[in-house]
Amino acid sequence: MAEIPADLRYTTEHEWAKITGGNTVRIGITDYAQNSLGDIVFVSVHGLDTEVASGDTLGEVESTKSVSDLYAPLAGSVVARNEALDDTPELVNSDPYGSGWIAEIEVEDLSVLDSLLDAEAYRTATAE
Repeated sequence: MAEIPADLRYTTEHEWAKITGGNTVRIGITDYAQNSLGDIVFVSVHGLDTEVASGDTLGEVESTKSVSDLYAPLAGSVVARNEALDDTPELVNSDPYGSGWIAEIEVEDLSVLDSLLDAEAYRTATAE
């Protein structure tokens, strides 16, 4: 059973989002997604200060099985990327909600997080 922390918000594309302070939201892929992808070998994220709309491609996650697009769960500006993934992309597999985070986006309005799935809704979506 995939881990689904209650304090995060989720998308149907298997990204998670968490407020890290101010108007900054940290994002990554869920335990369910990393498990489906298999061993992660490369992660790329658009450059800093790139403006993204909700649902836009934010980068790619490459595994031994496939290459998958990473989607922005919220509109905003990319303000950080997890540079540790350059040398150790497998952090996404071993700690998807911690050291395996992928990027941070600065958003105009944090209330947009309310439009994402809560843990229970995500659990239901992945059980189908």
